[in-house]
Parts: sequence; structure tokens; C-alpha cells
Amino acid sequence: MARRRTKKRTHVGANNGPSGKAIPASKAANSPKSMVIRIGAGEVGPSVSQLVKDVRHMMEPGTAARLKERRGNRLRDYVTMAGPLGVSHLMLFSRSETGNTNMRLAITPRGPTLHFQVEKYSLCKDVRKALKRPKGGGKEYLTAPLLVMNNFTSPPSETDSENKVPKHLESLVTTMFQSLFPPISPQTTPLSSIKRVLLLNREPAKENDGTYTLNLRHYAITTKATGVSKPLRRLNAAEKLLHTQKSGKGKKGGLPNLGKLEDVADYMIGNDGEGYMTDATSGSEVDTDAEVEVVETRTRKILSKRQRERPRTDGKNKGGRNGVEKRAVKLVELGPRLKLRMTKVEEGVCTGKVMWHEYIHKTKEEVKQLDKKWEKKRQEKEARKKIQKENVERKKAAKGLGAMGGEEDDEDEMDVDEWDSDGEMELNEEMDEKGEWEDEEAEIATG
Repeated sequence: MARRRTKKRTHVGANNGPSGKAIPASKAANSPKSMVIRIGAGEVGPSVSQLVKDVRHMMEPGTAARLKERRGNRLRDYVTMAGPLGVSHLMLFSRSETGNTNMRLAITPRGPTLHFQVEKYSLCKDVRKALKRPKGGGKEYLTAPLLVMNNFTSPPSETDSENKVPKHLESLVTTMFQSLFPPISPQTTPLSSIKRVLLLNREPAKENDGTYTLNLRHYAITTKATGVSKPLRRLNAAEKLLHTQKSGKGKKGGLPNLGKLEDVADYMIGNDGEGYMTDATSGSEVDTDAEVEVVETRTRKILSKRQRERPRTDGKNKGGRNGVEKRAVKLVELGPRLKLRMTKVEEGVCTGKVMWHEYIHKTKEEVKQLDKKWEKKRQEKEARKKIQKENVERKKAAKGLGAMGGEEDDEDEMDVDEWDSDGEMELNEEMDEKGEWEDEEAEIATG
């Protein structure tokens, strides 16, 4: 008999950070999760399909990166599965009959939903072609990006009467985008874990025309030490490559070629031999990136009170701070680019009362009539739920199962509430007008 194989491979998930330590279960459960979906799987076209893949890559690691849509899937299917899977946000991409690309951002399970028209977009491959030195995908996607939001609220000088976009709507949009990614704490979050930045900039409206337009950009954060010459940086990188090659990893392309030089000093001085080469004398462009001071991240020994009070005799770091170095920060765009124009805000997940519309403006009387209509629908829905619950209890009593625990009743009620939609509401209203609902009630009552 053959020996049974023992699995020795390990599968590292996306929730493992750069340090190799898994995120605690409580923190992972509270972090937001999203699903980026194509509505009309084969009808949106190849460009929108690729845009959906790029947005999923941007939303990693808290998103379903390998989600497969089917033609038969409906929005109700995704909303139903959002609860068991712990999904908090839905991003729905679709294309209208006129060719416009639309995006909807919804919070499950109760909404609200933001409707956007994608006026312009660029895919990741287009962004990489436009860059001289594009950044490849690596460990940047193991952690969520840093969210930077600009100009989301109107200046305080503008009054509510002059501003066509209400203040509560601006606060709602700000809160929804902030909830897409887990919050960070500046005191506890290590700087090495922040590899990407997501920039959302709201364009100022022209002459206060009531438009709400957002520009989305996605960048990778790269840093390098300042005040060090380029040859010295290459030697430092070569040393790291040699260490990685000992473990069987790495490549030889980054090693400098010193075969034609007699001494390493010739490499450091340069071809002209005018002296030590620095960034200012190397003939290259001077770094114009923002310089920041980065505190040393390695663990340091905690000194006692007597050791701290002891005077320093070595003279090192006199007048300076230990473990602090200056580094230049540079942003490399990863893509995609999106220009979003908000057209509508509604309650619920794509089915609810319209809270704001860019083109349609209603008077106070029309708003009151709509509120009465929605209140009537809500009461009818509650009445149907009550009837359905009574029918379930009646069937259980008829079968002799009335003594069972109340947990099953709660499950049935949850299922009824989840599947009761506006489509069923309209169908029941039509049956009531035609007189068919009375026959249906009698049939349900008889079991």
C-alpha cells in the first residue's frame, strides 16, 4: 500500500503583513471589506471589465480579488451573500444603453447608495505606458492604501442657500469614502506598512452649478536617502543583492561593473577625477522631492535612569537625534485614473427614496407627497411581513412543530425580510387591484 502524502506547504493569505505576523481575528473582522462587481457580466465590454480588475487590485487586500460574475447573477444575490461574508461595501460598475459608464457605491445592508457617472478613466496599463520608470506590483498590495481626501467640503464663506450641494450630503460622501479602508493610528501604525496612497480630489464647481466631481489617483510611495551620492547608493544596493543571492534569491542586474577600473575609488570619484561625487556634482538632476525625517524603526534597548543621566564621552550624535535620517519621498502612479461625477444619492442598496439628484429638483410639496408614498409602502411591507409570519406559525402548529425553539422563527423572519423587495411590493399591489390577492390569501391559509 502506498504511503499517504503529508502536506508540508503553507498558504499565506493576503492578511499577512510585511512582518510575517497575521492580523488578529478581531481586527480583521472589524476591517471593512468590499466587492467590486460588473453588473451585466458580458455586456459591459472589455474596457470596463479591465477597469473592474484594476479597481479590485487597488482595493486590495480587503476585497474579493478573484470574484467571478455570471450572467444570471442579480444585485439581490450579492446583497444576500454580503452578510455571511462580512462585506460592508459594494462597488457596482455598469454601462448604459447610450454607452455611458456608471459606478455605484453602496453600504450593505441598509445603504445609502451613491450614483456616479464615470466621465473619464485610464487603465493601469495606459498609466504604465506613459511613465518612464513604472512601478511594478509587489508587496505594496499587502496593506491597504493611505486615503487622502481634498476639498470635500465647501468653504465656510458659502452659505447653505447659495450652495446647491447641501452640507449633510458632503458629510455623507466624506464618511462613506472614509469607511472604505481601515482607520490608521499615527502613534501605532509603522511607517513601513504604508506603501500606497489613494488621492481623492473634489473639483471646485464652476459658478456653483451644483455639480459634484471627484478625481481619483492611485500612487505608490517610494523613498530614498538624501545627501548620498548615486555610486554609494548603488554599492549599498549591491550589498543587499549579495545577501539575497546567498539564499538563492535576487538577480545580478543591479550590480555595478567594476571590471575596467583599477580601484573602487575611481568608481566613487567618477570618470573626470575631480573629487568625490555627490548629488550636486554628479551632473544629474537635483532631487526636488519632499524631504522628511524618518525615525529609526528597529527595537532599541531601554536604558535605566542612571544610564540616561550618565554623561556621554564618545561624542557621537552630539547636538543631534539618534536614529533619524532624511529621506526623499516620491510618488509613482500605479493607476487607474477615474473622474467621477455624482448624479444621485438614494436610501437603501439601489432601491430607496432619492435623497439628492443633480438634475431633478422637487418642491417641498412634492417632497411631502413622496414621503407619504414611501411611508405607505413601508406600512404595507410591515403588514405583509406580519401575515407571512402568522402563516409560518400556523403551518408549524398544523404539523405539530410549534414547541420548537424560537430560533427558527427568527431565521424565517430574517429570510422574509431579506427577500421582500420593491418588486414583490409592486406585484402584490397589482394582484390586489385585480382581486387575485384574496384567492392567494385563502390558499396560504389552507396550507
